[in-house]
Amino acid sequence: SEPMFTFDLGNSVGDVVWSPYSATVFGAVTDDGQVHIFDLSQEKYSPLCQQSVVQKKRTKVNHLAFNKHYPVILVGDDRGNALTLKLSPNLRKCLKDKAYSNENEIAKMEKLLELVREPAENLSDK
Repeated sequence: SEPMFTFDLGNSVGDVVWSPYSATVFGAVTDDGQVHIFDLSQEKYSPLCQQSVVQKKRTKVNHLAFNKHYPVILVGDDRGNALTLKLSPNLRKCLKDKAYSNENEIAKMEKLLELVREPAENLSDK
C-alpha cells in the first residue's frame, strides 16, 4: 500500500508523535535540532511551526511529547537536556474550543482521509 502523505524534513527524524488533543496535529524532531509541528487540517505538506531548539550545533533532538492537558511540548536531546515549549496560539485553540469532542476529531480525520483515498472504482482495476 502507498503512503497517504510523505514529509521530507531534510534531516534524520528522532521522534514523531500525534497530538493527544487533535486528530490532525503531530510533531516531529530532527537531528539538526528542529521541532516541526504539523496540522494536516490546515496545511497538508508544510509545518505550521518549525523552530530550532538546541544551543550547540552537534546536539541532536531525539524525543518529543505533547502534554495532554496544556499547550506545552517536551523535547529531549542526546546531551540529556529536556526543554519545555509553549505551542503557538493557532495550535492551542483546539484546547479551548467548546466544540471539541472525540466525534468531531474523528470526523476531522475522516474528512482528511477522504481527500487522499482513491475512489473504490479505481481500486478494483488494480
